[in-house]
Amino acid sequence: MEENLRQFSKNGTTEIIKIALFGPESTGKTTLAKGLSEYYKTEWVPEFARDYLQVKWDETQDICSIDDMLPIAYGQTKLENEHLLLANKYLFCDTNLMLTKVFSEIYYNYCDPILEQAALAHEYDLFFLTDVDVPWEKDDLRDMAENRESVFAVFKQSLIDNKKPFITLSGDKNRRLSKAISILNDLTEAKKVGFSSIDFVQIYEHGVPLENIKQQLGFFRNGIATSNLVAPATLFNGIFKLSESDFKEKAAIFDKTKSDLKLEKFVPASGAASRMFKFLIAFLKDFDIENETINAYINRKKDTELSIFIVGLEKFPFFKLIDKKLREEFPDFDALDRDYKNYYFIKLLLAKDYFDFASKPKGVLPFHKYKTHIATALEEHLYECAYYCSSNNNSHLHFTVSEVHQNQFESIIDAIKDPIEKQSETTISVSYSYQNKNTDTLSVDFENKPFRDENGRLFFRPGGHGALIDNLNNQDADIVFIKNIDNVIQNNIQKITLYKKALAGILIEVQQQVFNYLRAIDTNENQQETSDNILLFLTEKLNIRIPEDFCKLSLENKMIRLRAILNKPIRVCGMVKNEGEPGGGPFWVRDEKDSVSLQIVESSQVDLSNESQKKILDSATHFNPVDLVCGLKNYKKEKFNLTQFVDHNSGFIVEKNTLGRAIKSYELPGLWNGAMANWLTLFVQVPLITFNPVKSVNDLLKSAHQPQ
Repeated sequence: MEENLRQFSKNGTTEIIKIALFGPESTGKTTLAKGLSEYYKTEWVPEFARDYLQVKWDETQDICSIDDMLPIAYGQTKLENEHLLLANKYLFCDTNLMLTKVFSEIYYNYCDPILEQAALAHEYDLFFLTDVDVPWEKDDLRDMAENRESVFAVFKQSLIDNKKPFITLSGDKNRRLSKAISILNDLTEAKKVGFSSIDFVQIYEHGVPLENIKQQLGFFRNGIATSNLVAPATLFNGIFKLSESDFKEKAAIFDKTKSDLKLEKFVPASGAASRMFKFLIAFLKDFDIENETINAYINRKKDTELSIFIVGLEKFPFFKLIDKKLREEFPDFDALDRDYKNYYFIKLLLAKDYFDFASKPKGVLPFHKYKTHIATALEEHLYECAYYCSSNNNSHLHFTVSEVHQNQFESIIDAIKDPIEKQSETTISVSYSYQNKNTDTLSVDFENKPFRDENGRLFFRPGGHGALIDNLNNQDADIVFIKNIDNVIQNNIQKITLYKKALAGILIEVQQQVFNYLRAIDTNENQQETSDNILLFLTEKLNIRIPEDFCKLSLENKMIRLRAILNKPIRVCGMVKNEGEPGGGPFWVRDEKDSVSLQIVESSQVDLSNESQKKILDSATHFNPVDLVCGLKNYKKEKFNLTQFVDHNSGFIVEKNTLGRAIKSYELPGLWNGAMANWLTLFVQVPLITFNPVKSVNDLLKSAHQPQ
């Protein structure tokens, strides 16, 4: 029997996907096995031990003993192999050798080495671990009603210890069956792609939809289609220009209307500030204070950034903070050579045991120096929120943050919120969200095979800025102001407020007109006149180019098409003139259906080897939007599902270095390029004063960030 058990439990090559139901007594294994076999029209393997032990009880009134373990294991394996020959694509096993092994250990504190070896060698494509959240059903062969949770923990740990691929099923029988079917369909697809069962469980636990991964692998293999630029969007050709009086008029519209609206400010603030200090990190890594002067290093590296940093040292808002600590650490600080002073300043600024600025989020760093205190970017955002994002003395501020950074945000906001609320007479509600792990993307090597870490596990990276469309989708507000965490200034907040309110006023005007047209379409009011008015509105107000074949449609189909065009989220983008900052810009773009629309395009989306495309890219007059004001609801006050308006073909493939190896990663369509590609969009030129990002620490030396 022992030799037969070894022989029966050996794995043979089979295309049948074998699923093991695994868990304590009375947890729904049999019910699930039957349900799955009925759904997939295939075989299921019953529990051999049940008939075996029932016969023993009926004949002798004896219960299971240690001597029954090997006969049960042999009988179960033989039964499984018999059903395997009859199976159709799947085989569902009500029990298995691993379960027999665990019961043997629980009941007798011993497992025969033959059984243990066979159990570990016997492979399944997936184990479904059945939870104990279903009622206990007593029968002659069940006697473990007590301590079900602890027994379940033993079962689960056995799968973990033996590296078996498993997914836990909880809930009632209908929920379990539905979930199991969904999982099995994905497992089947994952195996077609070439993933192992262990890979599949990792993908499932990470929460990334398998369809997303298949799509990403396709992008790596086939590349991503580049944007087809038609022309840059310019003033009066895609970008509206307003006079100062126009801005005031639009701001007044917002002020008049806002009491009926829920407003929110949405601030992407995830990640650390490492890029701000990139040149300083490189300096500390490459500079040898004992054998080189800083001036020699600057000349050797042609590092003008370091030179600017040192010259402007005392103007940084954090100078006194670092300087005070230096004097505590070095009692003879004044006697040190200037190079040593500067070197130690930079070292303390970045050292993990001291200030560790490069590892902190931008929002908590000192940005501005006032007479009374030093302000962080967080503080500036709270002030801005009270100024232009409040309605009925209430304001809502949302930060997307890294989970590890949230406590830093909260500690600063707790200290500053009350004074700001009292000064502004506004209650500010602050909320947070994290970038969803299910938006992470799979990395590959340069042969486009999934990249694996030192433990052989698939390697996922955050999907980039565009992943935040999910976070935005979860917000419940009528109008949302979007602004990056680092785009704040120390001065002229009244002017900043004017332009933000004006953009919101433009949004409200356009939104009201769109809503009126949608109501007219839905009520069939004066269809021909409505159609003509909408066409004029689309071309003159929204810069939407209507396809030539539109005029050939019947009036009914025209209204259907116009409704589809209008019934979308709306964004008004504040655009500044391009002053040489890196990044994308606004362009007229032709899509695969030959439709031309206004889009934000990054340089990485353009085929730079194509001279005509490069020429259009280089002729851009304006930069990426510095502010967005968004309408997220339709005319019935229902939230749009923003994920339905993403252009999934506008992501990026980037090269990274991870674990000492070069890899390729996919970044999702950017938040205000591909993620909002199918929104109704207006570009409005705003003054340069509204654009003051802090990409490098040296940007804090610019006049907008210095006291006046």
